[in-house]
Amino acid sequence: MTAATLTTRRSARGFWRRNQRRLAPWLFLAPGMAMFAVYVIAPIFESMWISLYDWDGIGEKAWIGLENYVELFDDEAFYTSLENNVLWLLLYMLAIPAGLMIAVFLNQNVWGIRLYKSLFFFPFVISQVVVGLIFSWFYAPNFGLLTRIIEGLTGESIAILADERFVTYGIIAAGLWPQIAYCMILYLTGLNNVSPDQIEAGRLDGAKGWRMLWHVILPQLRPATFIAVVVTVIGALRSFDLISIMTDGGPYGSSRVLSFYMYEQALSEYGFRMGYGAAIAVVLFCIMMVFITLFIVRMVSEERQS
Repeated sequence: MTAATLTTRRSARGFWRRNQRRLAPWLFLAPGMAMFAVYVIAPIFESMWISLYDWDGIGEKAWIGLENYVELFDDEAFYTSLENNVLWLLLYMLAIPAGLMIAVFLNQNVWGIRLYKSLFFFPFVISQVVVGLIFSWFYAPNFGLLTRIIEGLTGESIAILADERFVTYGIIAAGLWPQIAYCMILYLTGLNNVSPDQIEAGRLDGAKGWRMLWHVILPQLRPATFIAVVVTVIGALRSFDLISIMTDGGPYGSSRVLSFYMYEQALSEYGFRMGYGAAIAVVLFCIMMVFITLFIVRMVSEERQS
């Protein structure tokens, strides 16, 4: 072995020893970052690229530029889907305060509290398909429990999933059931990390009830709130499975959302328009990023002020 080879190996070992603490975290992160780039980042840019083509997914691609996006502005079904997505987003946010209230209620040491936690946790562990079927039976006009209750109170029977006025609200209610359970789990985890010293200091200052929750507990739950908001926004904007199971976009397309309309245009027997479906996906992604970015900026600014 030559002197030059020995010198090269020693310098390499010396570089690793000097920078081991700095390089080791990146080596551990490298596999996850590579998978994220391949399976998340690359498909996003690929979708943006496909949205500039007229393509059926099999044959040759035809470059059409921004024509798919221009067509969206004249598509009535797109506006219906977008309106429903906004409604989903607004009403889905109710899962966050509801999950917080349930978590505060369950965060106590009393007999049987584990049973109550299991009952509230149950909606999160079952499949969305099962949730859709349960609520479809719940709303059924012939034997559904809700229909019987409404008929007993008003004397009229309402087919919720077949009525354009109520169908979207009925599906959102079905989606809120497991979403509230998920937010509850996040806040239960956050409440376990709340500092007891700050709770005691708040009690000494006379804080209790809502004042204790607002000024002492909620500031310590910001990480849980951030995750809950991000997951809830993503869940509201990508709502697909419940709509597919409960209404298949009906009646007359009134319960469509952007993710379901994207599927119809790109992959169902009604479409095979990959470029147009990709354009809808890009619009949905941009909407999602706007809401998440605004919340991140607000959270960072609050952290800097505090």
